[in-house]
Amino acid sequence: MNLIVGGTGSLGSALARRLLAANKPVRIMTRTPKKAADLQGLGAEVIRGDLLHKPSLVRACEGVTSVVASAHSVFGRGQNASKYVDMQGHKDLIDAAVGAGVDHFVYISVYDLGPEFESVTFLKCKREVERHLKASELGHTILRPTFFMESYAGTLTLQPILEQGKGTVYGEGENPRNMVAADDVAHFAALALHDPGMKNQTIDVGGLDNVAIMDVVRLYERLSGRPANVSHVPRAMLNVMYRVLRPFNPGLSQIMQMSIYGDTVDCTYDAGPLLAKHRIEPTRLEDWVSDYIRSEVFSVAVA
Repeated sequence: MNLIVGGTGSLGSALARRLLAANKPVRIMTRTPKKAADLQGLGAEVIRGDLLHKPSLVRACEGVTSVVASAHSVFGRGQNASKYVDMQGHKDLIDAAVGAGVDHFVYISVYDLGPEFESVTFLKCKREVERHLKASELGHTILRPTFFMESYAGTLTLQPILEQGKGTVYGEGENPRNMVAADDVAHFAALALHDPGMKNQTIDVGGLDNVAIMDVVRLYERLSGRPANVSHVPRAMLNVMYRVLRPFNPGLSQIMQMSIYGDTVDCTYDAGPLLAKHRIEPTRLEDWVSDYIRSEVFSVAVA
């Protein structure tokens, strides 16, 4: 049995579909089982659980041979803040997996962009969980994806433009960063479950495209034939705002702080060596944006 924690998210659901299509048993742990109804319809077992509730983690791990942890709470606040979910919750999940005799634990971390990134709580939590996993008795694979298209091209950039007719870019938005599709990361997560060469390895995973946020905006304008109304939050203002917001909205504070680094440091990645070893055809950003525009326009039209 393969347990996916975070199975209703972009990466987790893509992984679940891959495993189910290959007739692999899948158990989805989620706080909201109705969100996994489509996966349940495809054959997945769905169990209610919460990274903040240790007994539910123990139950979720019963009879499981592998665990994939793809949940996150980067936008979380209050009891769902990163320090509780992304760090302690994942440590408790690892401990539950050890207790259940799980064979392999695949942890979705984040690409290493330098020591300054660990000043962001979310990223610091990720590294702390990596250390906890390596110190455990579990066979493991740590995947470190670059910037997800779903988050940085979709949720943070294009979604407001499509839904509200305007968007916000944090910083200048002209610094290239590598973007990868969640489904491509799901491919490597599925591979890690049965490839002995990936066991006890930490693997960077990125896409073909090193692009700036404003490149995403310009791509949208070209593909949609419509102008994009975007405003910019200057880096100097971000530097003040993330500190002010940290006690009240740590999730938004983290996004602003990460935006400063994403706007100023080298965020590129060369996918060549990875693709030479694992031959797949990664999703190109232009194709992803084109599909995203069509799906969003269709959903609005249907609504």
